[in-house]
Amino acid sequence: MPHYDMIVIGSGPSGQRAAVQAAKLGKAVAICERRELVGGVCVNTGTIPSKTFREGALYLSGFIQRGIYGQSYFVKENITMGDLVSRCNMVIEREVDIIRHQMQRNQVVVIDGMARFLSDQELEITSENSRIQITADNIVIAVGTESAHPTEAHIDGRKVVTADEVLDMPELPRTMTVVGGGVVGMEYASIFAALGVEVTIVDARKRLLEFLDGEMVDSLIYHMRDMDCVFRLGERVGRVDSHGQGRVVATLDSGKRVISEALLYSVGRVGATGDLNLPAAGLDADERGRISVNERYRTAQPHIYAVGDVIGFPSLASTSMEQGRIAACNAFGVSYTSERSLFPYGIYSVPEIAMVGQTEETLTENRVPYEIGVARYREIARGAIMGATQGMLKILFDRESRKVLGVHIIGHSASELIHIGQSVLAFGGSLDYFVNTVFNYPTLAEAYKVAALDGYNKVGPEDSEAPLPYWS
Repeated sequence: MPHYDMIVIGSGPSGQRAAVQAAKLGKAVAICERRELVGGVCVNTGTIPSKTFREGALYLSGFIQRGIYGQSYFVKENITMGDLVSRCNMVIEREVDIIRHQMQRNQVVVIDGMARFLSDQELEITSENSRIQITADNIVIAVGTESAHPTEAHIDGRKVVTADEVLDMPELPRTMTVVGGGVVGMEYASIFAALGVEVTIVDARKRLLEFLDGEMVDSLIYHMRDMDCVFRLGERVGRVDSHGQGRVVATLDSGKRVISEALLYSVGRVGATGDLNLPAAGLDADERGRISVNERYRTAQPHIYAVGDVIGFPSLASTSMEQGRIAACNAFGVSYTSERSLFPYGIYSVPEIAMVGQTEETLTENRVPYEIGVARYREIARGAIMGATQGMLKILFDRESRKVLGVHIIGHSASELIHIGQSVLAFGGSLDYFVNTVFNYPTLAEAYKVAALDGYNKVGPEDSEAPLPYWS
């Protein structure tokens, strides 16, 4: 029976990084993947295809350049799903090839098949053609999640879909209902809206994306409404019926009916733990299939770790990668930590949102006296050049020390720009850094300096421990 120092279940971002990190430490490592292709949900149905779909939609629709050429501007008229999906397939193939090469280069054994526990150190891997048993000193569960399937609707994969099947739709609908205003729902809703699809978002909550800064969410909803999105908040879907002539009817508990050509269910995801036989390893999962871990990503069994989406929030590819590395290091006694408060968040909606640090809501709740510096894309020359007039960068800082407490961005390249703010937060920097730094002109990064100067103008000498610069 083959024995390894570490077995990783799942080849998504967290599993990849755990396997490679352990291999870099000179350990014998195997990684199990139940799909035909490595990469997990991230590469095959989630992050990579959805962000590629977004990139194709923004390019072919000419959405960003409409600030210059007008609302009727399109790079390609009559955009089809084929136009968008072909780009996705090309990127997926490239990513899968890169991951396989990375595993080969680091001598990580890739085992195709479904893994299930026989004991806390023994796994059975079943594929179409084989069934093998392997053991390991350490095991990392990185199985990710799968879309939650509703009881009130039949997912047919064509007109009624989840995020896992949305790119399999045969044609671009003219109208769409999105049930669920979480990260995935809002991303796809805004992307389809940018393509000219009339979108209705239904969500039981009154406020969406509660972990984000409220002003950023309000701004996103404003821009989506400007793209003709309709929001039905505080509403629940009671029944979904598919009718002839390509109509899908969502009947809400309030009695309203939302009729569209397609319906996307995005009501959350559940951990893909159902087939793992966790009790055999002395483990269990909660009602959403998630596994509890401590700060070292250890489960109730000290030699079994869980990382990535299967452990819950924040369920981002970037944070999952870091969790995988940390788990592998902890498993083999290597000291490695990461500052979770500095993890950045990126929401790839249209326009996109990114944040790092604290929000206005958390600062207010903790009674921290803060001030705000704001720069708007319309003030930035690069924004005008690109036609990206929608957007804002906001810096939250301590009134007395001027220490940066959080950065929030909505607009083009927000997920790229946020890393400048992340770096300043990491070294405990203040507003002075942005004021005293020269940014290339014209760039969107210049918004940091504009926002910092705006912040200085709101702080009087009596509010600050440090003297204000003469240019304020």
